[in-house]
Amino acid sequence: MALRRVLLAPRYDLPTMDVAAYLARIGLDAAPSLDVAGLETLQRAHLTQVPFENLDVYHRRGVSTDPVRSIAKIVERGRGGWCFELNGGFASLLAALGFAVTRLGATVLLNGPTSDPEPSHATIRVDLDHPYLVDVGFGDSFIRPLRLDDDGPQNGGTGQFSFSRDDDQITLRHLADDRWMDQYRFTLDPVTPADLDPANEFLQTSPTTHFTTKPFATRLIDGGPDRVTLVHDRLKMRSDGVWAEWPVTPDEWPAVLTEWFGLTP
Repeated sequence: MALRRVLLAPRYDLPTMDVAAYLARIGLDAAPSLDVAGLETLQRAHLTQVPFENLDVYHRRGVSTDPVRSIAKIVERGRGGWCFELNGGFASLLAALGFAVTRLGATVLLNGPTSDPEPSHATIRVDLDHPYLVDVGFGDSFIRPLRLDDDGPQNGGTGQFSFSRDDDQITLRHLADDRWMDQYRFTLDPVTPADLDPANEFLQTSPTTHFTTKPFATRLIDGGPDRVTLVHDRLKMRSDGVWAEWPVTPDEWPAVLTEWFGLTP
């Protein structure tokens, strides 16, 4: 299916940043090539070094969609964050490196279908030889670029992924236990960080979301697909496709968080 090419929509100013410092934060000494292999290197590195975590949200410290603040949090403070921060910072890094980037908004479908048209997730399109979907802020999902002009199935590094389409709506799906499970729905219309402010505000203040009720952190191990996840009172680790888990007491939680994620509560 042919998709229109969309370059970085300049409806907002790209933040200035220390590109070398950001690359160092994700464990890279130099920028990789401006191709799909380089893009995959960047995606896996980010997913390995920068945890998807909700500590600021859980502790009611407040988080922003502003990429300047997200980059400072990730690079200068050595923290992780959630989708609005991680994909906000990563999109800015990709654009600074010379990739053609479009920020997208998506509606999360992990809890089933929804008619809500408002985005609840930030994700990224990158145009190279083909248009690709990349994401460093959706927890345990695909870890390599997915071609947007190929409905799939495609190897996402953690299993098979595909796209289904309904007019301009595209749904990302993951094959799990022999069933295609919807992950999120999106369009190719560009968004700005400010467009995602309502979702960012709701998700960090609503008492009904898992972001405000349980602290968690998760990241890839050595580029994946192995993963380590800390959720409330359990440490979980996936190795060669097999999960193991251990109980974590409140007294142990800070040390486990530091050892496995380089974070403090």
